[in-house]
Amino acid sequence: MATIEECRTALDKLSDNLAGAEGDVRSAAALDRSLSCCITDLDITFVGRLKDGRIEVLETLQGPPRERAQIRLTMKGDDLVSMVNGELNFAKAWGSGRVKLEAGLRDLFRLRTLL
Repeated sequence: MATIEECRTALDKLSDNLAGAEGDVRSAAALDRSLSCCITDLDITFVGRLKDGRIEVLETLQGPPRERAQIRLTMKGDDLVSMVNGELNFAKAWGSGRVKLEAGLRDLFRLRTLL
């Protein structure tokens, strides 16, 4: 089972990957939205913002998020680490229910390029 530190490192790596992206991926990630990433097996939630193509984690909460973020991810810690390391395909994990992504319809259309 991934640790809190491994999950935080994975989010930082994902942020670096998004910031270094070009073209459609870069424009899809260039939103300014509140973001939460709930790690179910650790019962924690990373809360922050997706802004200018980077993920900024502002706090780590015990349990589910207190407020509903505009973009919400829910998954196990191992799945987060595996996705960021390229070992788990996001689209397949999302399609099978291993990863949940919730957002407004317009944001989902923009984020689909990241899949």
